[in-house]
Amino acid sequence: MELIDGNLISNLVKEEIKKEVELTMSQGGKRPHLAAILVGNDGASEAYVGHKVKSCEQVGFSSTLKRFEATTTEAELIEAIHALNNDNDIDGFIVQLPLPKHIDSEKILLEIKPEKDVDGFHPINFGRMCLNLPSYISATPLGIMTMLEKYKIETSGKHCVVIGRSNIVGRPMSILMSRGGTPGDCTVTLCHSKTKNIKEECLRADIIIAALGKPGFLTADMVKPGAVVIDVGITRVPDSSKKSGYRLAGDVDFENVAPHCSWITPVPGGVGPMTVTSLMQNTLKASRKEIYK
Repeated sequence: MELIDGNLISNLVKEEIKKEVELTMSQGGKRPHLAAILVGNDGASEAYVGHKVKSCEQVGFSSTLKRFEATTTEAELIEAIHALNNDNDIDGFIVQLPLPKHIDSEKILLEIKPEKDVDGFHPINFGRMCLNLPSYISATPLGIMTMLEKYKIETSGKHCVVIGRSNIVGRPMSILMSRGGTPGDCTVTLCHSKTKNIKEECLRADIIIAALGKPGFLTADMVKPGAVVIDVGITRVPDSSKKSGYRLAGDVDFENVAPHCSWITPVPGGVGPMTVTSLMQNTLKASRKEIYK
């Protein structure tokens, strides 16, 4: 069993981005600029945005954080998005989710210009990804693809089972793994809460990507020897032994599943670190106008 170290790959990719930025700046180019909109005081969202700001500093990007009270209206938020859409110095921006319940997240995300949608959530970017056209790929799926590539894990002709069908992870992962290229060229089965005989489907898999959001869902009796397991789940589970009062748990029963695997991602330290790094990759592409000329 070998660990897929997300922290290691994240640091390698950040160093690559940093060198690209330094080269651009030495040639008189523009410094990439990422902005984020944060509404309210959700603890997890505060932490995620903090990681993004820190990552911008590490790779040499400019960053802007726009904070709004939880009582902010939908109209006020849309006005702020339009301002960022029209700001030529901002290469890309994100609206941190979740938003307060009185705000329609789908409506808000549609207001972001596709060329600045470095989260890859806009239907135009999703559609371009489906058609194998240049696009911003949402951060977690892009991070997983980068890890598979950097570790040179064989995917061509393999059977991949994706557990979970969210538009942010599960569905795009099923498309990316089936597309031609490296990594890719898999035969993909997409499983979800209504799938019958998930255990049998998983036992056929050479690669399992667990993105269901249920701690410990994938157990040892669901994994065949030598499988590659990617654990996307990250749930706060109460743990009185921890200073914070909780621990992070993945969708995989790591202790018992790991001995069956050829490769596996841990939680924490697996997919998580790559998510923010992937946002940096998308922002660099935005600054270079690689997706939208």
